[in-house]
Amino acid sequence: MRETVRQAARATAGLVMSAVLAFGTILFITVLLITATLTLAVVGAGLLPETVLLIRRIAGAKRNLVARWTGKAIPEAYQPIEGPLRQRLRTAVRGPGTLGDFRWMVSHYVYGFLGLLTVPLWLLGLPVDGVRQGLLGRSPLVLPLIGRLADLDAAWSTALLKPSPEALLAVRIEELTETRAGAIAAHGAELRRIERDLHDGTQARLVSLSMRIGIAKRAYERDPETALRLLEDAQSQAEEALTELRHVVRGIHPPILTDRGLAGAVRALAASSGLDVTVVVDGLEDGARSGSRAPAAVEAAAYFVVAESLTNAAKHSGSECAEVRLVRNRGGLSVRVADEGQGGADQGGGSGLLGMQRRVAALDGTLLMTSPVGGPTVIEVELPCVW
Repeated sequence: MRETVRQAARATAGLVMSAVLAFGTILFITVLLITATLTLAVVGAGLLPETVLLIRRIAGAKRNLVARWTGKAIPEAYQPIEGPLRQRLRTAVRGPGTLGDFRWMVSHYVYGFLGLLTVPLWLLGLPVDGVRQGLLGRSPLVLPLIGRLADLDAAWSTALLKPSPEALLAVRIEELTETRAGAIAAHGAELRRIERDLHDGTQARLVSLSMRIGIAKRAYERDPETALRLLEDAQSQAEEALTELRHVVRGIHPPILTDRGLAGAVRALAASSGLDVTVVVDGLEDGARSGSRAPAAVEAAAYFVVAESLTNAAKHSGSECAEVRLVRNRGGLSVRVADEGQGGADQGGGSGLLGMQRRVAALDGTLLMTSPVGGPTVIEVELPCVW
């Protein structure tokens, strides 16, 4: 009986909050009428976007109530109301979420007061279920109806508040627009880096190499020893230029990924990182077996995430060990890099993290970093792909 009363009390609390919210929306109709009147008169057109934002907050409060009862969140899919007044008015009126919220608000005027039915159910249920469950040992009959009312309220709210396909599509377009801009910015930054590396490093060495060979040719007949020394210097510079070229190529797409696969490449990173790195691989194989390989772009993004994370851990964390976990799952590739350092990493600062975020977002992936003061720092990446 105690558990039955507890569940009924929890359902009653949710229904009472829903009734209070419904009563508040009835009062809110006054604001809507005033806004509509002033909008028609043009002088109050600026109130309309603010009114729509207020409706969104009310709908958000209902979403929280439903999520608290069911344990399942109702997603939101709103277009941001920002920019000049004309643009904000257009978004407020034509936004696909506005009509859905208004439809819910009108419907909530009716079913939002289901909580009033809990009063007679409590008055009837306490004696009836007390006798049935306490004396006769039977299952309760009346008080569970309160929970069913709460389920009904949640089901109707979920059906009315869940985003329409048009709203989801609009949000998806916004996300793709942002990730495309980030990908273009990352691509431009990468091209500038390659150009800078070639111009300041390899090109300068090749120019110096050409000059030394020319001097050696002129000095060969009259001073063979000097010419030989110049040729030895030229050979050293050629080797250095080749090393820099390999470094530039490695920055574009590491050859080790092609030769050894992601798992082998990450193990090589771990071995050269300066930290005691544990690499855990689930579902991936070393080498070039195509059956266990992700697409090249996904492997490259995962590799650079691990490389940047281990570099940051070695420089800033103060930790001597780290763990890298690569997991192949049905929807893609999961990457997790953790260290036991001092934490406190700034998610908004530094070009390294921004570069990782752009690489991941360009592939429609997600990156989450947690780094409380005192550690640990954990970077988790999900990269969708088809195996």
